[in-house]
Amino acid sequence: MGVVLLAAVLRFWQLGVIPASLTWDEVAWGYNAYSLGIDGKDEFGRFLPVDYLESFGDYKPPVYAYADVLPVKVFGLNEFAARFPSAFFGTLAVLVTYFLVKRLFTKSEKKQWYGLVAALFLAISPWNIMLSRAAFEANVAMFLTLSGVWLFISFVQDRKWPYLFFAMVAFILSVNTFNSARVLAPLLVMILVIASWKVLWEKRKIVIPITVIGIILLIPFIKFSLSPQAKLRYNEVNIFSDVSLVENANQQIANDHNVFWSKIIHNRRFVYSVAYMQHFLDNLNPSFLFIQGDGNPKFSTQDVGEMYLWDLPFLVVGILFLLRKRIGYWWLVPLWALLAIVPAAVARETPHALRTEGALPTWQILIAIGFVESVCYFKKYRKAFLGISLFVLFLFVVYFQHGYYTHYSAEFSGEWQYGYKDALSYARAHENMYQHVVMTQALGRPYIYTLFYNKISPMTFRSTSIVKRDAFGFVDVVQVGKYLFPDKITAMKNTLYIVTPSEVPSNVKILATFPLVTGQSSLVAYAL
Repeated sequence: MGVVLLAAVLRFWQLGVIPASLTWDEVAWGYNAYSLGIDGKDEFGRFLPVDYLESFGDYKPPVYAYADVLPVKVFGLNEFAARFPSAFFGTLAVLVTYFLVKRLFTKSEKKQWYGLVAALFLAISPWNIMLSRAAFEANVAMFLTLSGVWLFISFVQDRKWPYLFFAMVAFILSVNTFNSARVLAPLLVMILVIASWKVLWEKRKIVIPITVIGIILLIPFIKFSLSPQAKLRYNEVNIFSDVSLVENANQQIANDHNVFWSKIIHNRRFVYSVAYMQHFLDNLNPSFLFIQGDGNPKFSTQDVGEMYLWDLPFLVVGILFLLRKRIGYWWLVPLWALLAIVPAAVARETPHALRTEGALPTWQILIAIGFVESVCYFKKYRKAFLGISLFVLFLFVVYFQHGYYTHYSAEFSGEWQYGYKDALSYARAHENMYQHVVMTQALGRPYIYTLFYNKISPMTFRSTSIVKRDAFGFVDVVQVGKYLFPDKITAMKNTLYIVTPSEVPSNVKILATFPLVTGQSSLVAYAL
């Protein structure tokens, strides 16, 4: 329980304050939870949606919003409540990791140590801590996938039907939580079913009814997967929509005078396959994993990898040990880590910590095995090896925590759309003095911040908003009551403006400035 308590502290301490602000996706989760908790409808009025939330045209899987309904009810519509499910399930994942590892290596006399150390390493993991401290649905999906695997293996070993039933529920919830899980979860289920076919056939009187229930529950997901909305986000981010690859291949063929061998080498299928493999390997880049982390500051402090550099030698030892000893479900751990990259490698942006978080806790399991076996190997110097190793690890953890709590917010508050909260507080206090309040689109999605921080009733939003939807399915809210969100700032009398410094006309007086944590201006207010 000490490890779980440590995990909880690292995920919940100052959760509403660090990161410094909410991203627009976090705000969308919080407001949709707020809306669902009031009248059972999402922000745009769909009653109890089970297939998607329209949001900004992302068509998000809906589970996170439902998981956030109770926290928003209890804590109010604020940063802490919006992030609560991610931190909560990130903490629970540490506990489930312990039980999973004991199941994976149930015949090993060291299973207790494997499980305890793996749970500890996940508890202090920069990867999981960063993603547990923001409203990232990927973190909840990781927990659900992890729980599904644990419960499935528990069923195979104990032959008790509740394990299989709840494994089915966990996997179905995971595919309705995050897009990458829609690929990873079915792949893991397929692998587990093939590996456990004899047991499943033996218990077919249990397996068949639960499978039928699962298929019925999947109908909304399957229906949505075949819809144009499901393809919208995929077409936006995947490498196969990148026409520049085909244009470059055609140019190479033309340069080679259309000879047959050039058409083979530069065939678009071959080109896309090479691009996919490059993107796949990007997610195994040592710099990404152990040194700098994801290039997006939302997922990394930029000076610590997704894992600690300390982890690397023990990861190698753990992999070699599993390949040599082949104990229990040894094959599942590295296979799971690789399968988690399969959907992420399709995206244009790689490496990507969020889209590959489904690999957790496989990395920590491998590192834990390597560490435990290394301690056992140095029998004569065990205490010295253990003490030095843990002391060095402690230094890595302290360095990461110090950077995160002391420097991270100041360095990267701009990446988290910092400034909206203060600006909207000012606008709310003065809105009665003006006919309109115009907010810039420069920081992105100002309408959802207006709904969130002004705690506008969803019924009021639906009745006073002007919403535009384009042919591609994207949603643009241009007005909520007296708040306007134009693409271009134009002069209007009796209007309060909240804009970036570069958008301020030369002949107006600035009424208020809303700086980043560093003091640099993020937004300013003026009036006409």
